[in-house]
Amino acid sequence: MKINGGKSTSATPRLPKSPTGIQGLDEITDGGLPRGRPTLVCGGAGCGKTLLAAEFLVRGAVQFGEPGVFMAFEETEKELKANVASLGFDLTGLVRRKKIVVDYVHIERSEFQESGEYDLEGLFVRLNHAIDSIGAKRVVLDTLEVLFASLPNEAILRSELRRLFRWLKEKGVTAVLTAERGREALTRHGLEEYVSDCVILLDHRVNDQIATRHLRVVKYRGALHGTNEFPFLIGAAGISVLPITSLALNHKVSTARIATGISRLDAMLGGRGFFRGSSILLTGTPGTGKTIISSNFAQAAARRGERVLFFSFEESPDQIIRNMHSIGLRLEPLVKRGLLRFHSARPSLYGLEMHLATMFKEIATFQPHVVIIDPITSLMDSGTDSEGKGMVTRLIDFLKAGQITSLFTSLTQGGHALQQSEAAMSSLMDSWLLLQDFEGNGERNRVLYVLKARGMAHSNQIREFLISDRGIDLVDAYIGASGVLTGSARAAQGALEKAAVLTSQQEAARRKRELERKREAIERQINGLRSDYESETMELRRIDEQVGTSTLMLTTERTASGILRQADAKVPASPRGKARNGNGTR
Repeated sequence: MKINGGKSTSATPRLPKSPTGIQGLDEITDGGLPRGRPTLVCGGAGCGKTLLAAEFLVRGAVQFGEPGVFMAFEETEKELKANVASLGFDLTGLVRRKKIVVDYVHIERSEFQESGEYDLEGLFVRLNHAIDSIGAKRVVLDTLEVLFASLPNEAILRSELRRLFRWLKEKGVTAVLTAERGREALTRHGLEEYVSDCVILLDHRVNDQIATRHLRVVKYRGALHGTNEFPFLIGAAGISVLPITSLALNHKVSTARIATGISRLDAMLGGRGFFRGSSILLTGTPGTGKTIISSNFAQAAARRGERVLFFSFEESPDQIIRNMHSIGLRLEPLVKRGLLRFHSARPSLYGLEMHLATMFKEIATFQPHVVIIDPITSLMDSGTDSEGKGMVTRLIDFLKAGQITSLFTSLTQGGHALQQSEAAMSSLMDSWLLLQDFEGNGERNRVLYVLKARGMAHSNQIREFLISDRGIDLVDAYIGASGVLTGSARAAQGALEKAAVLTSQQEAARRKRELERKREAIERQINGLRSDYESETMELRRIDEQVGTSTLMLTTERTASGILRQADAKVPASPRGKARNGNGTR
């Protein structure tokens, strides 16, 4: 392969692989087991070696058209058929249709005589005949310990092991060989893992009385593979290795929003609720109302015609339905209509992986739009911290891949630091709501606030969370110089503020009335002065009129008196001559 500017100029050669058809294993091995090469599956008793090998063979014949040979050294053909039938595999029908050959080889140590000429030639002849009879592409040898138990000579054992593996490669079959785990090595002899091209280690361990199976690809020559330890299950449909979808973060996202069923909570989330397909974490101490919020969320989704799957790990379905009656929620009609389904189980019923497989099965069957897990912390307590986080990661990944909106409730112990108690899950969630208790004044009240909501505007304010027979209500908590007040303290503070407002209003009204009285007094004074002014004006006018009348009368009387005395009377001149005086002279 040539490198030019940091980029490959030709396709990278890929090792040919044979898909196993086992859920999750092909994803971990990036395509399956090495084609035409031997793979060693080792582990302790009861870890599932024979079942994994049998499923590899059966699925090869059914799904990929590759016939196979199962050569057993411990179980007879009848026993093997009965054992794999529990996984739903019809080995009898496959044998009848010549898709699979089952050959039981009975080996007794007493029949062997060790010599320098000892080899496995007889086994090769028998195996070669079985392969050629159906054109087999896959071979299983179960188990190697029985085959080599009569070879105490390590040199001969090593030589025959190498010869067996070389013969299988030359035959071109994809082989799976099972081996029991040794005390200090992967196998009893400690040689098989070195000559195998691929080594898969199975483990069956018990923690806190809960059993869990794990798988790890220890070695894979010429190919990339997952090196972590993955839990796996043996169920009715075969083996499933988890996780299967957590290998890449390539989920599709939606911009659609769904309401929570609580109007004021929707308002805190920009008025539209959560993103569809997102993961939501609701944490709180006992009794804060986590299940109540979950039930409201479920009811709101079901009323929109969406299917809701409710996983409960603390309460039975009937108990949840009865309890929700106290706040006015009626869930039973939604159950009868098939829009709401409950699945309840004790966390201690079985291990985390079986719980996870059961949840996957329920989700695949019901095809819900919304999934509620209440509470997830009870389930996580069934394993270690790392196992719990891994389980939650796989579950969230599975739900996101299906665009399913999920709500996880988490029980937080009082007094624990928030970051410590939720460190295992909070970073995996898209939104995080917190319910807390506020204690004071001899009572306990609930508050809710949004810690985070990826991709959406949200309120940073605390709301008091009220639960009544009418349902849920979120009210504004009092926030002031004295801190955050809830319950009766908030009501008392509200009453004090109302009283202060009322006192201010009363004082303002009193001063207004006093001012009004002053205004009225001033107006009365003004009206009195105006009345006096008008009266005096009228009196002055009357006096003026009287003076004028008196003056006129006096003038008239003087004139008349003068005329009578002829004192100042003027005689008009005669037109014919000058007027004469009284004595006749001119």
